Amino acid sequence: MGVRFQDKVAIVTGAASGIGRAVALGFAREGARLALVDRDVEGLRETAMEAGTALTFVSDVGAPGTAEADAAAVLTTYGQIDILYAAAGFSTGGTVLTTTPEDWDAVMRVHVGGTWLWARAVIPAMRRQGGGAIVTTASQLAIAGGAGNSAYIAAKGAILSLTRCMAMDFVADGIRVNAVVPGAIETPLLRRSFARRSDPGAAEASSVARHAIRRLGRAEEVAEAVLYLASDAASFTTGIALPVDGGWLAA
Repeated sequence: MGVRFQDKVAIVTGAASGIGRAVALGFAREGARLALVDRDVEGLRETAMEAGTALTFVSDVGAPGTAEADAAAVLTTYGQIDILYAAAGFSTGGTVLTTTPEDWDAVMRVHVGGTWLWARAVIPAMRRQGGGAIVTTASQLAIAGGAGNSAYIAAKGAILSLTRCMAMDFVADGIRVNAVVPGAIETPLLRRSFARRSDPGAAEASSVARHAIRRLGRAEEVAEAVLYLASDAASFTTGIALPVDGGWLAA
C-alpha cells in the first residue's frame, strides 16, 4: 500500500460510480481518510465498503448549504480537510434548441454549482491549515467542442474557467487548484450518453475512432492523474487542465 496520502483527508464528490469511485479507491489505497458524497445511496455504500472505511454523505452537491454542512461534519470527525476532488455530474444530451430550461439549470447546478459550492465550503479550512489541493473535472469536449450535449459541454467549459480563477485567487494561501480533462471514459455516464443516440453502437465506434489510442479510457487511468494533481509531487502545479484523453485533443 502506498503512503502518498497518509494522514491526509480527502473529499470526493460523485463517489458512487465511474471516475469518482476510482479516485476514492485510489485515495484509500494510498492511506487517505475519506469523505464520500453522492446522491446514489447504493453506489455510495458500495464505494465505501470497497474503500474499507469512509464518511458518507447522501447529498445533492448543487443544493446551497449542503456542502457547508457536510464539510463541517468532516472537520468535526477528522479535524482537517486537505483535498477536494469534485467529480459529481451528469448529462442530458440535446442542442440549445432541444435542451429544456429545466435540464439546462439542473446540469449547470450540479457541475458548476456543485464545484463552486464545495470549493467554497473547503477553502476556509485549507486556508487555516496553510494549504490544500482541489481537483475539478472538466472534459475534452470543453476544449475540442462537440455536438448534441450543449449543457454538459458548456458546464465543463465553465469549470475550466472557474478552476483557473480559483488557482489565482488562492495561490497565496498555498491552495493549488487544477482540472483533469478526461476523454471518453468507460463509465455509467458514458453508457447513458451512448444509449440516448439513435444508434448507440455507431456512437461508441465514432467515439473510439476520435481517440488516437483507439479505445475508450478507464476510470482508473483518470484516477491516476487526479491522484498526481492532489499529491505533493504536483507542488509546483496550479491552474492547469491536464488531458487524459487518449490523444483526442492532439489528433
